[in-house]
Amino acid sequence: MATENKNLSDYDKATIPDAKEFRFGIVVSEWNDTITEGLYKGAYDALIDNGVLPTNIIRWDVPGSFELIYGCKKMQEQNVNAVIAIGSVIQGETKHFDFVCEGVTQGIKDLNIISDIPVIFCVLTDNTMQQAIERSGGKHGNKGTEAAIAAIKMAELRNSSRI
Repeated sequence: MATENKNLSDYDKATIPDAKEFRFGIVVSEWNDTITEGLYKGAYDALIDNGVLPTNIIRWDVPGSFELIYGCKKMQEQNVNAVIAIGSVIQGETKHFDFVCEGVTQGIKDLNIISDIPVIFCVLTDNTMQQAIERSGGKHGNKGTEAAIAAIKMAELRNSSRI
């Protein structure tokens, strides 16, 4: 497992760009909400910890992970510096898992190609609920924290690369 020896919540604050002027959109799937709320908390807390004002964080909820694509596309229009897509898809007994995971992954990738506003992929694709718990504030830390740090870094990259 990629997270076996890594805590997703660990970061060196000294290496994080100044984020106090940035605005972030967070689009959260309501499906598996015990997991997505944990991920949101990790992302929100990390943004605040790095100087982002609460008024500069916009949250929208969408029904499921597949709807993250449209929600993020619309969020890119909200004068934000980066968007974080938060979802959780847990393996079931059918191929639905594969279709949702592939669609969301490709959709968010497409948004990053089409738009100048980065979208950070914070969608857990786990085999079990326990794995999701461990990555949304459990023993492996919080993928939401990791996504927020990535969003800050990408917002800074976007900002510094403008002519």
